[in-house]
Amino acid sequence: QVQLVESGGGSVQPGGSLRLSCTASGRIFSINAMDWYRQAPGKQRELVAGITAGGSTNYADSVKGRFTISRDNAKRTVYLQMNNLKPEDTAVYYCNYYPTLASWGQGTQVTVSS
Repeated sequence: QVQLVESGGGSVQPGGSLRLSCTASGRIFSINAMDWYRQAPGKQRELVAGITAGGSTNYADSVKGRFTISRDNAKRTVYLQMNNLKPEDTAVYYCNYYPTLASWGQGTQVTVSS
């Protein structure tokens, strides 16, 4: 059974940092691309960053230069290092496989506020 478990969220002040983790099961992790998404209150879920099986990355313009996606295939985990956080980064963050989505996990809440 495919399962995605996100963790690492929290409340930080603007300019702070957080590192999110997502552990995936149910598929051969190492051959799958993975994405991080976020959903702010009242807004649609949006793609934040992605990483291919080979390690190539891509980012939304809004987070480029501040967020870094990485993966550890041995741990079946994808990470999102978030630096210089802004209030507009406040959202629930989710991970998922690409291109074939699995059932969404519970997400992890990130709140950026002074």
